[in-house]
Amino acid sequence: MALPLLLGQLLALMGHGGAFYLEVRELEEKCFIQEIPDGTVVIGNYKTELYDPAMEKYQPSPQWINLFVFVKDPENKNLLARQYGPQGSFTFTSQSPGEHQICLHLESIRFALFYDGKLAIHLDMQLGEHTNDYAEFAAKDKLTQLHLRLQQLVEQWREERFRQTSESTNQRVLWWSILQTLILVATGVWQMQHLKSFFKAKKLV
Repeated sequence: MALPLLLGQLLALMGHGGAFYLEVRELEEKCFIQEIPDGTVVIGNYKTELYDPAMEKYQPSPQWINLFVFVKDPENKNLLARQYGPQGSFTFTSQSPGEHQICLHLESIRFALFYDGKLAIHLDMQLGEHTNDYAEFAAKDKLTQLHLRLQQLVEQWREERFRQTSESTNQRVLWWSILQTLILVATGVWQMQHLKSFFKAKKLV
């Protein structure tokens, strides 16, 4: 039977989760009960420490210290049974409402711990929203992304239309400029021929 936590630690985790500090020995299992609604995401952020008698204080645990997490639902079914590193987080989703049992213990993966294996766990439990709400949020997020994509496509279409219009206008301006130049040249040549004929008629040339 797992050793229960103190009542104060138990109450600290009721409601919407909570944070607590726990001193343990290697392989000593500590369990607590958490009332969790169904379809709720639970996140546990943790870090572990190993006692250093030379410094007379706890220091961050080395990489060869592992945290083992076991979670059972109100029907005693396993929701989580996994090994983690000395610091990190674990996550599970409740399948039914009621009291969930969460058990933790620390273990060395190399050799028995020195100094009588004094360890500490800092744990912050956060109870998230129902998974149905997450699905709704995800749907809204996808809708927002779709709307954004449509906006981008519309903007690209407008830019393409503007570019095509600009190119067409530039071509028209170019041809109109060439036409005006040809007209001016033709007019100039005609005027020169007309003046030349005029001067010849007047016998000035």
